[in-house]
Amino acid sequence: MASKIEVDEIFNAGGDNDTGIDLATNDQILLKVANATRLTMNSTGQTTIVGEGGTTTTSVQQGLAKMWIQFNGTSAISTQDAFNRGGLTDNGTGDYTVTYTNNMANDDYSVANGFNAVGALVEAVSTSTVQVKPTNSSGSAADVTIVTITVFGDLA
Repeated sequence: MASKIEVDEIFNAGGDNDTGIDLATNDQILLKVANATRLTMNSTGQTTIVGEGGTTTTSVQQGLAKMWIQFNGTSAISTQDAFNRGGLTDNGTGDYTVTYTNNMANDDYSVANGFNAVGALVEAVSTSTVQVKPTNSSGSAADVTIVTITVFGDLA
């Protein structure tokens, strides 16, 4: 039978009144299975998890999308769903700019996009926006019904 710990409360024996686990500046939380570390979280919140094969690790913060959006780019553009999207602008036929709620640390991040169009162009990136332009089969800018954009990198 597997062992388990059940508690109603974690008490900080140090005497202060905060709840949960309180780490000193250089402490970290380790989650171990069969004495092998599977998760590490340091006092800054940086979290690393062991990968599927057990030999590599992944930084949770680095692996997460920092902004994503799906929108309809025809007529009056409309957001279907989004995360960290501050604004959406239709700059003209087949030309869209997304503004972030929380900016990126620099403009060296990765942008993945998808369209129900023949081609797509990431026109411009800055710490606060990304501009994309889908194209039709003749290479002309085109309004499309499905536009998806995902951003990976460091937040400011």
